[in-house]
Amino acid sequence: MQKNALAIILIILGLIVMAVPMLGLVPISVLTGLGVVFLGIGLIIAGFTDREVSSGLGLLEIVLGIIALVLGLGFILNPGLFSFVAGLLVALAGLFLVIIGIVAVFTNAGGSRWNGVVAIIIGLIYLIFGYIIKDPFYLGVLIGLWLLLTGIIMFFQKD
Repeated sequence: MQKNALAIILIILGLIVMAVPMLGLVPISVLTGLGVVFLGIGLIIAGFTDREVSSGLGLLEIVLGIIALVLGLGFILNPGLFSFVAGLLVALAGLFLVIIGIVAVFTNAGGSRWNGVVAIIIGLIYLIFGYIIKDPFYLGVLIGLWLLLTGIIMFFQKD
């Protein structure tokens, strides 16, 4: 029963992501920016405090704080910067899907090699879409499709 509950959750998440793949891209950029700004401010304050204990550590925290502050303000003021940084992560997400798929195929993880095959195929499509199309809408749909197919396969596989 626990497997079926997980399968249903994956199916629901897949449908939600496919229905609204761009859910909150700008709010996510602003919220991430605020978080990074606060991180930068905290690092700068900690850096000045830690300079007395270790000048190297204090200087490193100050430099990282300034970088975080600039990056955070960039996310807030220019959501395009957030999209650019997110674009770099597209390659990682696709690569992760391919790696998960390869591991699942060779280890029979999750009880079905088909989950691995689906992850490999969608991971490769994700990488191709990420580099050629660069539209987060379609990338969101692909993630939703992966969740949906994984949930359906998991739901119908025999224990």
